[in-house]
Amino acid sequence: MKRETQNILLILLGGALVKIAVNGDYLRYVKPAQQPWIIAGGGVMVLLGAVAVVRDLLAARAKAAEKAGHDHDHDDDGHSHSARPAWLLLVPVLAVFLVAPPALGADSVIRTEARVPASAAAANAAAFPPLPAGNVVPLSVNEFVSRAGWDKAGTLDGRTVSLTGFVVHTEGRTLLARLVISCCAADAFPVTVRLTGTDAARYASDAWIQVTGQVVPGTATQANSYTPDFAAASVATVPTPKDPYEY
Repeated sequence: MKRETQNILLILLGGALVKIAVNGDYLRYVKPAQQPWIIAGGGVMVLLGAVAVVRDLLAARAKAAEKAGHDHDHDDDGHSHSARPAWLLLVPVLAVFLVAPPALGADSVIRTEARVPASAAAANAAAFPPLPAGNVVPLSVNEFVSRAGWDKAGTLDGRTVSLTGFVVHTEGRTLLARLVISCCAADAFPVTVRLTGTDAARYASDAWIQVTGQVVPGTATQANSYTPDFAAASVATVPTPKDPYEY
């Protein structure tokens, strides 16, 4: 690979990392805490590439002056190399610049068994704090599933809560789901709620909705991968959130 190609690719890749970190697309791959590292990494790559370009330009000028009058060209190492493999490295760079892949969704939920969050399992049914006062309490799906599966005090029982997630249709059931990540999308796992008592089934898979209702006590068990029943009283579509994952 020619040095010029290496330097250009380094600058482009670093620029792509900075771009997704600034416009928020990085949230489709990693958790928010990783943003400073992505910006720093991309900035270092751009800086190194720019320094290398300037260095090579200065070296090329000096070499041209030294060898003025010679009428032949050769590579730095005296051999001819194909640049074709190097240009293949442009594929991931162009993908970042030109394509905005969607976050993981319903297909990932269907292919991956839902489970209770590790933090709740580790707590082994430890006491959860009471829910705050209010007619409707907004909760993450992660917390709702944790309480439904492990809270022996029944803090969810009889309380109306609001959940936001995307629709999944599988095995004749309509689920509300979110994907939980610890670091990046590669370690994502789903937490799911089975919707009952509403017309949520009419929404397409991957549609983002907000539902209000109450848990059906005792329905989140190991046998159903800790997927509680949720008696939904209302459902409405919502825009896809900028950050689609929970943590």
